[in-house]
Amino acid sequence: MTTPIPIAPTISRIGQIFVNVKDLDRAISFYRDVLGMQFLFQAPPNMAFFDCGGIRIMLGIADRPDLDHPASIIYYAVEDIQEAWKALAARGVRFEREPHIIARLPHADLWMASFRDPDGNFLEIMNEAART
Repeated sequence: MTTPIPIAPTISRIGQIFVNVKDLDRAISFYRDVLGMQFLFQAPPNMAFFDCGGIRIMLGIADRPDLDHPASIIYYAVEDIQEAWKALAARGVRFEREPHIIARLPHADLWMASFRDPDGNFLEIMNEAART
């Protein structure tokens, strides 16, 4: 049996997620006014920061060609996926997939619904709903 190699320091939490955008003002409006995220601050020349449940989301215009691509998929947890879906749709979000069950877990059903931001970044809302 081999002894595991200690890894220090360990990576233990997400500090920030970068979302590439083309129009910073449009993106700020979408994330603040449509998704309802808490706007933290804007930093020159092309960055804006939001809080999403203790994880910082950084919107930015890529300053190098190799960074100019859609973001990874971000899954935003919501308390009630049906209510969140209705509220976001009422604010103009066009969903590509309505809320649907992805997996039936032992303790809950995993629900997701997908949409895109104004820059084409693919996003999802998700909820693990306890079965009644």
